[in-house]
Amino acid sequence: MFTRPRRLPALLLAVLTLAAAPAARAEPVDAGPPGTAALLAELHTLYERAGAATEAYNATEERLAAQRDRVAELSRRLADTRTELAATRDAIGALAREQYRGGGLILPASLRLLLGSDPDRELTGAAALERAAESAAAALERLETGERHESELAGEARAALDAQQELAEERERQRDAVTERLDEVETLLAGLSDPELAELSALERTGTARAQEQLLAEGTLGEELSRAPSAEGERALAYAIEQLGKPYAWGAEGPDSFDCSGLTMQAWALGAGRPVPRTSQQQWERLERVPLDALRPGDLVVYFEDATHVGLYAGDGMVIHAPRPGATVKVSPLAANPPLGAVRPDPEAEPLPSWTPPVLPDWASEGEDSGYDHP
Repeated sequence: MFTRPRRLPALLLAVLTLAAAPAARAEPVDAGPPGTAALLAELHTLYERAGAATEAYNATEERLAAQRDRVAELSRRLADTRTELAATRDAIGALAREQYRGGGLILPASLRLLLGSDPDRELTGAAALERAAESAAAALERLETGERHESELAGEARAALDAQQELAEERERQRDAVTERLDEVETLLAGLSDPELAELSALERTGTARAQEQLLAEGTLGEELSRAPSAEGERALAYAIEQLGKPYAWGAEGPDSFDCSGLTMQAWALGAGRPVPRTSQQQWERLERVPLDALRPGDLVVYFEDATHVGLYAGDGMVIHAPRPGATVKVSPLAANPPLGAVRPDPEAEPLPSWTPPVLPDWASEGEDSGYDHP
C-alpha cells in the first residue's frame, strides 16, 4: 500500500533532483544565470563524493561483520581445543595413577619422564605391555598435537582480533569522511537563497530532461523499453515499489530507510529471495553485466565511473533508487545520473511470457525532500 510522503519545508524542495553529475548531461545547459550552473556542478560533486564515501563505509562495514564472524569461529575452535587438551591431560593422569597402582607397566622413556613412573617396574604379560605402551604413546601424541594446535589457534585468534580492531578504526575514519562530505553539502545549501534554490531546481530538471532525451534518441536503451522481467526480477521490482517515499539514510538497509545499494540489495534478497553483494561497487564487479539496450525490469543500473550509485530498473527508461541524503526513494529517468552500465542478478532466468507493468503512485517521481538529514 502506497502512502504519500508528507510535504516539507520549501527551503530544500527546490533541490529535489540534485543527484546528477555534470557528466550525465548531453550538452551544456544554458538555463539560469551564469553562477547557477557552477553551483549545481559543485552540488553534484559534493553529492557524488558523499556517495563514494558511503559505499566505502558500507564495504568496510561488511568486511568488519565478516571479521567478527571469523573471530567468533576461532574463539569457539580455541575453546574446543582447550577442552580436548584438558581431557587428554586427564587421561594421561589416569594412566599414571593406574601404572602406579599396578606396579608393573614399563612405558616409553619419554612418557615415564612425563608421568614420573618407576623404570624398575615390570609387567607380567607381553600383551599387556604392548597395549599399555600403545595407549600411553597415543595419549602423549594427542597431547603434543593438541598443544601445537592450541598455540596456532591462539595466534590466529590474536591476529584476527587485531584485524578486527583495524577494520573498526577504518570504519570510523570513513564515517567521519561521510559526515564531512555531508557537512559540506549542508553548508552550501544553507548559504543559498530561495531564488537561487529555485534556479538550481529548474536547471536540474532541464538538464535531466535533455540527458534522457538524448539517451532515448541515440537508442542506448533499445527500442523496447518495457521488456518483461524474470519472475525474480518482478518480485524485486515489487519490493522496490513498496519502499517508495521512504527516506534515504547512508548505510541503511531498511526497513524504514535505505541508501542506494541497501535498497537494491534488499529488493533482490528480501523481495526476490536471491542474495546480492552489499555495495554498488561489489554489485558491479560480481554480477553479470548486460548492455543497456537489453535491460529488463529488476536489473541494476550502476552509475559514475567508480560505480558509487545504483538503482533498480523499472522499465520505460526509469529507475527506482534512493538518491541522496535528504531525499526519499523515488522514480527517476535513467539518465538522471551518468550510467556506467547494468548488471543482472539472475542471468540464467527466462523472462516472463507476459507481463503488465505495475501502476506507480502519481507522486513516485516527485522526490520530495524531508529537509537535510544529518547522519
